[in-house]
Amino acid sequence: MGKNITEEIEKLKKERNAIILAHYYQPDEIQEIADYVGDSYYLSEIARDSVENIIVFCGVKFMGESAKILSPNKTILMPSLDSGCAMADMINEGEIIEFKNKYKDAYTVCYINSSATVKAHCDVSVTSSSALDILNSIENKQILFLPDRNLGEYIAENFKEKEFILWDGCCKYHNNIKINEIYELKEKYPNSKILVHPECQKQIRDIADYIGSTAGIINYATNNDYKDYIIATEEGILYELKKKNPDKNFYIPGGSISCVDMKKTTLNNLYDTLLNMKNEVILDESVSKNALKCLENMHSLAK
Repeated sequence: MGKNITEEIEKLKKERNAIILAHYYQPDEIQEIADYVGDSYYLSEIARDSVENIIVFCGVKFMGESAKILSPNKTILMPSLDSGCAMADMINEGEIIEFKNKYKDAYTVCYINSSATVKAHCDVSVTSSSALDILNSIENKQILFLPDRNLGEYIAENFKEKEFILWDGCCKYHNNIKINEIYELKEKYPNSKILVHPECQKQIRDIADYIGSTAGIINYATNNDYKDYIIATEEGILYELKKKNPDKNFYIPGGSISCVDMKKTTLNNLYDTLLNMKNEVILDESVSKNALKCLENMHSLAK
């Protein structure tokens, strides 16, 4: 390629009237070129409200699906259409139907980390940043929560008056964080603060100074004067943390927590996607229509 690939991407983006969105877990160079970088909730709002007709979503499949559900008339492209989410794959349409049939009076809440076909059978979707606000708006006492048991436990701890029935799913990256790895860092950096994503196990959450979404973790570290932070989430978050806080130190338990699917996006496949208008997210119309209410409730109840 004659010119720098980032220049070519910028040129194509203007020609196509496209916008590039990237999750905090994406590779550094993808976050650098994106028009907007954020967590799942923020990006879903940007995708819904953007004036551009083409959205290039640098993330995993359920994110692209959610953007398509909220904006059915827009073209949603993904540089890596096979970027899945192991957690989202832990429940399918047949399983959620069976789950709901066992608890017919329950209100069904799904984490946004779920497929469009699963969302189509849920009352509302939540993100880690919006979950507490949304549950605070739900009057039902019995809640089915899926697919992440760790996030579900965290929410349930804040709503003792409700009965939570949790699906047994998890994010393998957050779930596998070891408490001894955090203790080792804490011993080395005794004045550090421990910032934890709610997808982590309870024993990890219980030693946290702060529990929150990727955006919440970034805001906490940015708005506090501590020098050292132990970051219990995917390491892609370090790009934004270091950019906003160049004089602070951030440490990942075990040295590395990297989601393989989030790292499938590259500058080359981003360029190829824009050049050839490929990897479009296509959803069954009935699935998209049924899932829309679930996501619309997410935005309305989070206010």
